[in-house]
Amino acid sequence: MVTQTDPVEGGPPLGPQLLEAFRRYLREHNLPVTAQREQVAGVILGARGHFSVEDIERKLRERGTHVGKATVYRTLDLLAQSGMITARDFGEGFRRYERVPGQPHHEHLICLRCGKVIEFANERLERMKALIAEEYGFRHHHHRLEIFGTCPECQLRDGVAPPSPPQPGQRS
Repeated sequence: MVTQTDPVEGGPPLGPQLLEAFRRYLREHNLPVTAQREQVAGVILGARGHFSVEDIERKLRERGTHVGKATVYRTLDLLAQSGMITARDFGEGFRRYERVPGQPHHEHLICLRCGKVIEFANERLERMKALIAEEYGFRHHHHRLEIFGTCPECQLRDGVAPPSPPQPGQRS
């Protein structure tokens, strides 16, 4: 699986169920369920890809919703504490966030030129992870892989032909 993600433009249809789960989380932790929190959470939980605070603020403005930056950050913190989103640091000087429920496990390729994030899953990598842990007598809990480099589009803009992907049946 390889996907190139556009942030805050609608993910799988889990938004309403996740928003209700977030309301439940707030009530269980004796936190107020405010209209502003719901508006911010609605944008985030309906999003796909890797989105920044600026992406969220832009989407809220497009909807005609006025929410302070502090409320956006506090809502992001609450969503992360609830396990509904995770923060990612791709070395850009700010965090991006990613919705957790409904997303299969995946890794990331990050372009150092344009910032594009490409998600991928690789079964061989998953098998190797187990073998490496076993080799060192390590009980695996979770892992994260981020590969930084230059995407094919930026290579072409630089006049460099991107490497050809391996053909089926060919080892890489």
